[in-house]
Amino acid sequence: MARTLKFGRRAAQSGQPKSLVLFLHGYGADSRDLLSLADQLAPHLPNTSFVAPDAPERVPGAPSGYQWFSIPRFDGSSEATMRAGLAKSTEDLTEFLVHRAAYEKVPLSATAILGFSQGAMMVLHVAPRLETQIAAVIAISGRLVEPDRLEAEAVSKPPILLVHGTEDEVVPFANMAFAGDALTKAGFNVYAHVMEGTGHGISPDGLQTALGFLDNFLPK
Repeated sequence: MARTLKFGRRAAQSGQPKSLVLFLHGYGADSRDLLSLADQLAPHLPNTSFVAPDAPERVPGAPSGYQWFSIPRFDGSSEATMRAGLAKSTEDLTEFLVHRAAYEKVPLSATAILGFSQGAMMVLHVAPRLETQIAAVIAISGRLVEPDRLEAEAVSKPPILLVHGTEDEVVPFANMAFAGDALTKAGFNVYAHVMEGTGHGISPDGLQTALGFLDNFLPK
């Protein structure tokens, strides 16, 4: 049974949503971390609603932070625990996405997901396994988890934008090329933007590229 995810929301400025963007935050953050991006994106996407869920698990020792799954090098958990958490959060997020799109009266085909860091890992794992193809995926400063399972388990192939900073000290920049190669081999249309000199964050040019990608693939 999927866990219920708390979330924040910004309604479409036009009052008539034609599309939905889901934000997935990184390890140790919460829904507020990315929902603030809606303030910058909404004027350019007036017919888009924005939703950001909290990940389902608390980060050990950080009562205000959440995680989608445990990270062994951060908390000493096992690989088995990490994989089990990933599988459970995949179930949670899939159900949340379907229910929220229905609530917003927006089809999944008009829905995009933008994830940062661990949220980017989630979107790259979840989106290919959705029975209905979503409009677009944006993965910022993340990596592809379980790449060996991608080709066999991918049932939908939305366009994907990978964005990464060259000076990322948390998730090394090399992960961008690794993910791009694996996704392309599996038949995805992959786009990329390099944030020169940027660490583990989102630069203005990275956000502008993400906006252009959303504007291109979401219905007007």
